[in-house]
Amino acid sequence: MKRRIFLTTASAAIGLPLITASKSLQPQTEIKPMSRNSAAAHYDAIVLGVGSMGSSTCWFLADRGFKVLGIEQFDISHDKGSHAGQSRIIRKSYFEHPDYVPLLERAYANWKNIEDLTGSKIFNHTGVLYFGKKGNELTKGVNTSSTKYSLPLDRPTIQQAQKQFPAFRIPNDYEVIFEPDAGFVTPERAILTYAEDAIKKGALIQTKETVAEWKQEGSTIKVTSDKGTYTCDKLIITAGGWAPKMIPGLKQELIVTKQMIIWVNPKDWKPFSLGNFPCWILEDPERGSYYGFPILPTKEFGGPLGLKLAHHKPGEVTHADNVNRDTTPGTEEDLMYCLSKYMPDALGPILSAKSCLYTNSKDQNFIIDHLPGYDKKVTIATGFSGHGFKFVSVVGEILADLAMKGKTDLPIGFLSMNRLNK
Repeated sequence: MKRRIFLTTASAAIGLPLITASKSLQPQTEIKPMSRNSAAAHYDAIVLGVGSMGSSTCWFLADRGFKVLGIEQFDISHDKGSHAGQSRIIRKSYFEHPDYVPLLERAYANWKNIEDLTGSKIFNHTGVLYFGKKGNELTKGVNTSSTKYSLPLDRPTIQQAQKQFPAFRIPNDYEVIFEPDAGFVTPERAILTYAEDAIKKGALIQTKETVAEWKQEGSTIKVTSDKGTYTCDKLIITAGGWAPKMIPGLKQELIVTKQMIIWVNPKDWKPFSLGNFPCWILEDPERGSYYGFPILPTKEFGGPLGLKLAHHKPGEVTHADNVNRDTTPGTEEDLMYCLSKYMPDALGPILSAKSCLYTNSKDQNFIIDHLPGYDKKVTIATGFSGHGFKFVSVVGEILADLAMKGKTDLPIGFLSMNRLNK
């Protein structure tokens, strides 16, 4: 067997699942890509949804020598799910819950590994600046995680922070923290890198293919799409906003929301440009958490143009098959409030407004586990709740472990389905 590495993110395979049961799998040492029209093609594993988590999972499976098929209903990559938009923050001092930190340590190592193997630049270190009113949940959570795992943080005074990052206007009663070993990852490049290298390693990835159903038949899983029928020993579902439709029993546990992101045109770009400006997260005492990025040069990162920011809260409830892509009313006013209060020099016309999807679990924590009732034949990853992309490089590894070994040594007990029944 080959060396093992894993990554994942969810995209968008559509389908209405049926139910049944299955047996263990024998990995094949020789991978022969099969044509799209091969009758009753059989695979060690099929991945439904080749977005962020799915592309990573395909890579880890192929790297281990398994015969894998990835099915994606759109292109790779695309802007209809959860993973478009140029940049995603990555950080270790996880205010959401300290149990994520060991997974982040592994994610950092896996991001470096895929970069070294492919020569692709995915992780960009800018640091992350956190600030909020003293005693707020954001900085309290950052401090808890950093203390438990001895993570290096800087704690500048307001005056020091404003001298280092003069574009911010931070109130005097706010706490400020800077995490130097943080920054952003590029989602489209990450997905393309994983998918491309998975294909080079023998994975078959098929796009513009819609899954109609999957079900267990005896010792195998049968997948039916609008292009063909396939069987596999193990099925992995990384379907993003389509997870409520694809995964039996989870429809009531997941809420899909439309999230708005904007890019603005400051009068002077230099203070907000990459190299001069960090990624940032703030907690406003009245409206909650906002976050943003430096202006990225299009020759390296593509569009959109301008300074990106968003409000991190569940947005308008939607269905992944029928998203109204128009700008949600109130978005502009809400984000201009953030800029006028904390970055007044960034105020300017909106250059772009885009939407993406959050697939929210009820407790805002991920759901990564075997699907009950299928004898460990079906593995799922969902409920990333708007903070999952930084984990793509480790989720793929976890899913490959769970699917092909039946377990993982990585600490994911707090993400299991058992908690949903409590």
